[in-house]
Amino acid sequence: MNMQILRTAVILGLLSVVGPVAIDMYLPALPAIAAQLGATTAEVQFSLMAYMAAIAVCQLFYGPVSDMVGRKPPLYFGIGVFVIGSIGCALSPSIEWLIVFRFVQGVGACASMALPRAIVRDNYTGAEAAQLMSLLMLVFSISPILAPLSGSVVIAFGDWRLLFWVMTVVGALALLLCIVGLKETRPKSARVESSVMSALRGYAMLITDMRFVGLSLIGAFGMSSFMAFIGNSSFIYIEHYGLTPTEYSLAFSVNAISFFAVSQATGVLVKRFGLQSVVRVAVTGFAAAMVLLAAIFLSGVDNMWVLSGLMFVAFGFLGLVLPTTAVLAMDAHGEIAGTASALMGTLQMVAGAGVMGVVGAFFNGTAIPMVTAFAICAGLAFILTMLTLRAPRQLSEVPAE
Repeated sequence: MNMQILRTAVILGLLSVVGPVAIDMYLPALPAIAAQLGATTAEVQFSLMAYMAAIAVCQLFYGPVSDMVGRKPPLYFGIGVFVIGSIGCALSPSIEWLIVFRFVQGVGACASMALPRAIVRDNYTGAEAAQLMSLLMLVFSISPILAPLSGSVVIAFGDWRLLFWVMTVVGALALLLCIVGLKETRPKSARVESSVMSALRGYAMLITDMRFVGLSLIGAFGMSSFMAFIGNSSFIYIEHYGLTPTEYSLAFSVNAISFFAVSQATGVLVKRFGLQSVVRVAVTGFAAAMVLLAAIFLSGVDNMWVLSGLMFVAFGFLGLVLPTTAVLAMDAHGEIAGTASALMGTLQMVAGAGVMGVVGAFFNGTAIPMVTAFAICAGLAFILTMLTLRAPRQLSEVPAE
């Protein structure tokens, strides 16, 4: 394996983890936050939605700005804002202030979530880009494995506020890594044509590119299922199935293991079968597992092992869906990679936050609203795949001989 690709993947993966850590780490503390601040389940979930809404909206600004001034300055600014938001969350006296500072956190975190995809596209396309994206996913996936467990450990030594002090330290370390370990991949010569007007033209072109939108939405509905799991899993596993926060963290981590383990086969599979074929098979497997899960629960079965087992299978397929759809969507838009990455991220986060909000509104203490949302999202991803991938393949999508 090319050591430069591996080094780039590790750095970008660690930067990408900043945003998810602020979600995953405090999931075991959601019931405790609700109790201490006198908040309802919906209000605590709204702190998650505020964070995701900020990520969704602000990516639209970070992307074009990174095309105009380079990738590193927006990263510096964003991670700095994340640190400020983390400190505010730690000091929040009420659920309202927590929601406000979670939004501030999201404003900063989205820089480190959106720009790594643009940095990948700056240097790579096709199977090589898919390999790097899957390696990035490997590092990225450490967060849902370790963050909930580390969150439960932190809670054992203090209350939920300590979690946000830990996030402050994570942000500071990420800023240092960005300064010393990351090279600028958007040279001045590539920024000459970038401006506010070119950004607006870029968004107009992308939003009318049905292939780009379709591939982005396939990833968005896949990500939405994971967001629904994030927003509701702690209440289902802890309050409905009776797990402790530590046991919940372990159960949550199992699904992430499936996700990142399967994603590592992306590069090999793309070289052998091509991007489009991998996307079709992965989305089909993802949809089949999620629809089966919903059918079983709607038939009256309510079993934690069935839930975890089928999610393990589904999220494994999702590990192939996300990197391949991202590479395919951005393949033809290298000159506006920051803008394309931002719009893709916004579509994914808006869909995810919306699905999380709907599931939260229908939450009844059981897993049924969540698994129903899984099936609907997976079904929509499957339909979009069949419609979008009828177009002819680009040269970089053809498997190697």
